[in-house]
Amino acid sequence: MSQLPIYTALSVPTILTHPSIRCLQWSEDGQLCLVTKYAVHIMTPDPGVNFSTRADIKTPISDEQSDRPLGWYRTMIECTRGQTHSWPAISQGWGALSLGSLDVSVRAVACSPSGLTSRGRCVLAVLNSNMEVSLWVASKNHLKGEWSTIQDVTGYMLDLPGLDRDIDEASRTLGSQVMSIAWSGQPHFGIYPAPLVDASVLAVGTRAGSVKLLRFKGNVDSEGMVYLIREAKFSEKWITHLSWSPWFVTSDRKCQSVLAYATDDGAVGLITISQILQTTLDPGFVPTYALELVSEQQTEAVCAPNKCAVPTLDWIAVPGRNPILVFSKPGVIHLWSWPSSLTQWHGGRVLFIQAQRLSIGSSEFSPVSGLSYVKQRDVLLVSLFDGSLHVVHNFSVEPSWTPTSSEDQLTSEALSQASRAFFAQATPAGIGYMDVNRISGLVSYDLHSTLTWIYESLRPSDFSYKHEARHESMFLTAPFWLLDEDTILRATHETLILMEYTATRSVPLYRLRPLLLHLCNTGRFAELCPSLLEVLNQIPPDDSPTVVVPPWSQGLGDDLQLQLRRSFATHLFGWDGLLSLRMRLSVADMCWRLCNDPQLRVGCGQVAQNQLVEISYRILRILVRHLTAIVTALTPSDVPFVLRVVVQSRLAGSPLDLSSEAEALSNKVNETIAIDPKIAGLHELCPACHIEVPLEDVTRATCPNGHSWARCSVTSFILSTSMVRTCIGCSRKALLPVSQSSATDESWLPIAARSWVVKELLEAVQRCLFCGNSFRGHCVSRIRWSSSLGSKGAIRVFSVKY
Repeated sequence: MSQLPIYTALSVPTILTHPSIRCLQWSEDGQLCLVTKYAVHIMTPDPGVNFSTRADIKTPISDEQSDRPLGWYRTMIECTRGQTHSWPAISQGWGALSLGSLDVSVRAVACSPSGLTSRGRCVLAVLNSNMEVSLWVASKNHLKGEWSTIQDVTGYMLDLPGLDRDIDEASRTLGSQVMSIAWSGQPHFGIYPAPLVDASVLAVGTRAGSVKLLRFKGNVDSEGMVYLIREAKFSEKWITHLSWSPWFVTSDRKCQSVLAYATDDGAVGLITISQILQTTLDPGFVPTYALELVSEQQTEAVCAPNKCAVPTLDWIAVPGRNPILVFSKPGVIHLWSWPSSLTQWHGGRVLFIQAQRLSIGSSEFSPVSGLSYVKQRDVLLVSLFDGSLHVVHNFSVEPSWTPTSSEDQLTSEALSQASRAFFAQATPAGIGYMDVNRISGLVSYDLHSTLTWIYESLRPSDFSYKHEARHESMFLTAPFWLLDEDTILRATHETLILMEYTATRSVPLYRLRPLLLHLCNTGRFAELCPSLLEVLNQIPPDDSPTVVVPPWSQGLGDDLQLQLRRSFATHLFGWDGLLSLRMRLSVADMCWRLCNDPQLRVGCGQVAQNQLVEISYRILRILVRHLTAIVTALTPSDVPFVLRVVVQSRLAGSPLDLSSEAEALSNKVNETIAIDPKIAGLHELCPACHIEVPLEDVTRATCPNGHSWARCSVTSFILSTSMVRTCIGCSRKALLPVSQSSATDESWLPIAARSWVVKELLEAVQRCLFCGNSFRGHCVSRIRWSSSLGSKGAIRVFSVKY
C-alpha cells in the first residue's frame, strides 16, 4: 500500500478546533467544505471543470502513477471574529453565559440541497462558538469568488415569540442559543417532472432542549431567508448533535424522515418528520404545491442518558434496507436501526474499538473524525483522531470488526498502516513513533477506495507552546486500495442509468465526481474508455413527448410571466431522462478531451454528438409546446425568438413530430401577429461593423468581415455584452437574467432578445441547458478576429463540433 499514489497533498496554515465527521463535507454543488477555526474553506476539484484560469492548488508530491495531480479551486467564508449578539445584554441569567464569545470561532457548517438560491446553488448555514447561526451564499463566481451572508438566523429567532407566552427571558434566550445544526436533503415524492418545491428542512438544536425546524424561501429582492415552520421541546438538556436520515416515501405524495438528536448527558432520541405534498387550486401550466409538515417524538430512546457525551451522530444509507444510525462514545461505536425485514438485523449493536498501536498517541478512546460507507464491500470505514482507521465488516447484515474471509485484505490494521504510510510520504523530514497524525476530518471522494482527509502532525510528548499562527495541517486525497475495471464500470452504470436524479437537483459534477477522478487522475483512461462508450451510447427514454402545456387564454400579464418561468424551469430541469443525457454528455465530452488515440477520439466525438443532438431535440420540443400554448399572448418583439425555435425544429434530421409541431406553431403565429420583416428575420447586425450576420451556426456568429462572436446557448442571439454567464462544465455562454444584471435598464440586451418570453426563459435557466452544471459570474465576451469568411450553408444547430 505504500506505493499507492497521492492525488492531493496540500499544506493548510490553519488551526482546527476539534475532530468532527462534519469537518469535511460535500455539498450538492460538488464543492468540499473544510471547517477550520476562523474560516470555512470551499474547495472544488478540477476534473470536469472548464475554467478560464487554472486550479489554485496542485499536489507538490511527485506522482508517477497518476496522469496528472488533482487540482482544486479554492475560496473561503471568513467569518467575523466578533460576536453579533451579546448574550449578557439580552439575559442576565447564568445559564445564558457563553464562554465561546471570548474567542469567536466556527463550530459547524450545514450545507443545503442545491438549487435554492437565485443562481441555483447551495446555501451554507454556519454555527459559531457564540451559538449564533448565519446563512451564506456565493455571489457571481462560486469557485473562486466571494461568499456573503444573507441572514442572521439568531436575530430572527430572538424576534420570534416563545412556545409559551409566559416564558421568562432566560428560557427564551436559551431557546435562541444554537448548539447544533443539520440540513435535510430534498425528498422525492415520485412526481414527474419534479416540482419546483423546496421541501428541505434546516433543523437547529438549542440550549433549551428544543428543536426548531426552518425552511428556506427565496425573495424577489434578496437571495432569501429561512422561516420557522415547527418548534418542539424534546429534552431538558442541550441538543448537541442532529442528523437527518434519508427521506423515504410512505404513501402517495407523503415522505418521512427520522431526525436523530443527542443531548449533553449522552442520550440519543428520534423525531419522526413527515411531509405531505398538497396541490393548490391555483391554475397554471404546472401544478402549484404546498407542504404540510408533521413531527412526532418516538417514545423509544435509542440510548439512555449515562453522562457520557456523544461526539458523533450520523445516518448511513444502505441500499435494500432501512438506514443505520451510527453514534460513538469514547472507545465504543454504537449502531441502531429499526426493523427492515425478518432476515436483517435491527435494534442496537455495540462495537468496542481496538486500538492500532502505530504511534505514541494511539488510543481506542480517541474521538471519531470520519465515516465512509463502501457499498461494494459492505464495510464502514471509521477514522479516529489518533490517525488510525477501523473497518466494520458485514455492515448491513451482521456488523463486526472481523473480516468475513481470511483472504480479505481490507482490515483495520492494513488501513491504519496505509494512513501512516501516506503520513510518511507527505512528510519529507521523516516521521517516528513519537509523531502523531491527528485526523480531524475524513470523507470519501469516490464512494469507494479514495478518501480525502485533513490531519495535523504533532508530538504529544513535546509540551512546548505553539502559537496559532504556527499551526499547519495537511490536506490529502489518496486511494487506500485499487479498484478493478469492472467495479468502476458497474458504478458508472448505476450512476448514469439506474439512479433517480431530479428531486435533489444536485449538479452533474457532484454525481460524476468518482468517475471523473478515475478518468482523469488514475492513469486508467485508455482501458476504461472503450467500455465506457458502450454505456454512454445507451439513449434513455424520451420524456419530452409527455410534456403537456395547457393553452393560455387570459392574455399577457404578470401571472402569465410567472407561470411561464415556473413551467420552463420545471420541464427543462425536472425530467430524469434529460439529466441523464446531460451527465452522459459531460462524460463523453471529457473522454473526447482526454483521448490521444485518433480513432478512439472519433468514437468519443460521435457519442458526444449523439447525446448533444438528443438533448437539443428534447429542449426544442419543450420550447415549441410552451410557445404554442401562449401564442395568443405573443407580441411582435417575441417573433425573432419564436422564428429561431421554429427553424431549428424543422431542420433536416429533426423528428417528424417535432417538425410538424413547429410548423403548426409557425402557422398560428402568422395568423395571430402582424409580422414586420425588418425585425422578424433570422439575421442580426454585427456589433463591430453593423453588417448583417446570417444565422448559420447557433454557437458562433461570423460576419462577412471576419468578426466572430459567441452566441447565447439559451437563445442563440449574439453575445456582444459583458452581461454574460459561463458554464463551469462545458464553457458555453448565456445571457444573464435581467434580475442578475447590474444595469439600470434593459438596453444591454440584443434588440431581438428584448422579448418577455426570452426574459422569462433566461430567468428560468439557472444551469446550463446542455451539461446541467452551474454558471459562474459574468465576464466580457471576447471578439475573435479572423481572416476567413463565414461559410454559406445549412445552420449548425448543435453546440460543439466534434
